[in-house]
Amino acid sequence: MLALQRFFTQHKRIIVIAMSAAIAVALVAQYALTPLAPHLGAAWKIVSSALYIAVGVVGLIPLIIKAINSLKFKVVSIELLVSVAVLGALIIGEFSEAGIVTWLFLLGEVIEDATLAKTRSAIKSLTQMAPQTAQRIESPTDRSPETVDVDEIDVGDYLLVTTGSQVPVDGRIVFGDAHLDEASVTGEPLPKHKTAGDASTGTTGDEVFAGTNLTDGTIVVQATEVGEDTVFGKIIELVEEAEDSKTSAQRFIDRFAKFYTPVVLLIALVVGLVTRDVRLAITILVLGCPGALVIGVPVSNVAGIGLGARHGILAKGAQMLQTLSGIDTLVFDKTGTLTTGHPSVVHSAEFADNGALSTAEAWHLVASAEHESTHPLAQAVVDEAKSNHAITNYSAASATHVIAGKGLTATVEGHTLTIGNHALMASEGIDTSAAGATLDWGSLGLSTVYAAVDGVLRIAVGIGDALRPTTASALNELKQRGIKHLVMLSGDSQDTVDAIAATLGLDEAHGAMLPQDKADFITDLKKSGRKVGFVGDGINDSPALVASDLGIAMGNGTATAVEISDVVLLNSDISKLPTAYAIARSTVANTRENIGIALATVLFLFVGLFDGFIYMASGMFVHEASILIVVVNALRLLRKKLDVRQV
Repeated sequence: MLALQRFFTQHKRIIVIAMSAAIAVALVAQYALTPLAPHLGAAWKIVSSALYIAVGVVGLIPLIIKAINSLKFKVVSIELLVSVAVLGALIIGEFSEAGIVTWLFLLGEVIEDATLAKTRSAIKSLTQMAPQTAQRIESPTDRSPETVDVDEIDVGDYLLVTTGSQVPVDGRIVFGDAHLDEASVTGEPLPKHKTAGDASTGTTGDEVFAGTNLTDGTIVVQATEVGEDTVFGKIIELVEEAEDSKTSAQRFIDRFAKFYTPVVLLIALVVGLVTRDVRLAITILVLGCPGALVIGVPVSNVAGIGLGARHGILAKGAQMLQTLSGIDTLVFDKTGTLTTGHPSVVHSAEFADNGALSTAEAWHLVASAEHESTHPLAQAVVDEAKSNHAITNYSAASATHVIAGKGLTATVEGHTLTIGNHALMASEGIDTSAAGATLDWGSLGLSTVYAAVDGVLRIAVGIGDALRPTTASALNELKQRGIKHLVMLSGDSQDTVDAIAATLGLDEAHGAMLPQDKADFITDLKKSGRKVGFVGDGINDSPALVASDLGIAMGNGTATAVEISDVVLLNSDISKLPTAYAIARSTVANTRENIGIALATVLFLFVGLFDGFIYMASGMFVHEASILIVVVNALRLLRKKLDVRQV
């Protein structure tokens, strides 16, 4: 039996495809060809019956295996009832019922397996992103590194990290300074400038994390955490643990079968023993098999998922929609979720000069100097020059000098350009008093970049991660729909987080949070009785996505976040979130209607059977009619024009 089970497991998808084709041909022969050629009706009936029998027998094998395995653990599963009912249907000649029911069960398993496979591939890709090797040195001044496997590094080892490479472990900088892209850990888009400590002042070096990238500079890091103890390692561990717990959830039909299956089997057995009527007992099994439930529930779910797809929302299963409908607290990542996820100019100011150089010419010179830089802040300045100042071409820059952590100087068309932060302006003796109090952009979490031409301040810009245009209206609509608590968690500073929270009217906002901090925060919310959904877009959001009751990813986020999430907002359109909530509630309501129809049908059939006004033929007619009713009811979801304000 083990070999047979392995065969069906390995070839399940091919088997279901073949069964689908056979069902389609059987339906055509039964309902299309027979009316067209009545004189060949007997032949078409033989063809359709043979196909239904083949599908029923093939589909029955894995069902029986699962039923036996469940019985070994003293679990009476729905597979047992379906197996007995299908066998009974084959015995009394109801071949179409036998074939269709087994096909539906295997089709549902294939869809579920595909979802799990994508989840596992996401975890694999996340693991592959972790650093594999490191450059180990003997001391902070040693420059003869030895390439070693990252697993060979011990706490206290010194590691050389150069431009373009990954930090292999968590640690502190003991030599040098550099800009680090920490998006993989904190999710923040702007590289951070980090330096070594100063022994004379007693300060320690800045902390760095495994998996982050050096965009420029060279540093020596002393390891403080290695392997699975690093922040990045804990991200992977949390994802794996949480995914394992989520996939163990049972479908509704399994929970239903725990009580329903034994009852139907017992009724059939008692009736068979008392009446000595085997056909009646088999009839009870066939009519008692919840066909409308087996079909109606997945059809409602598929319709809901289809409605979501039409509105740019990808739900990865029925359970996700049901969970979403019950969410009362939504927690948001900041960068790439509530904001655009990339640096851009949020505010700008120009300052006059008594010379002949116009503001437009100043922008042209500044863009020319920044054009060749790969620094994100420089690119934001260039984008601003293109979009709002009609700069379409650039002059050559010469004598360019980058001052780490401050900015750059360059010569363009004979003019000296000085572009950078306030510290650079001060060191170059450039007066920034003209900016005045109007440039208090730091309190908004923005990075201020000044640009001087020939020693005179001409331009200042505040660069940050701008809110998405639809963020405020989407959050407001969520509150109107019934979401009680809106929270933002970010790796950015608390000042930045507070400024955004005040703008959006959030209930809570917390900054300086690492991935595990976010996951712990969500766990605490769940312990307090809240139903929590988390919305994020980055690898660093992975633990929070899987720790929540429902993980929602932005469609343009990282592949890992998208794949391990439960719901995806395509095109990263946060305005779709209220729509997703409305669709989930509609789908759950429709599913409950179909469950009610299915159970009412079974009850009606049993009452009619024992009262004498329902027989096998009329019972099968009611049975098939109930299936048609639940299908039509589910398809109402696809036909309706959804207005989220009415759901």
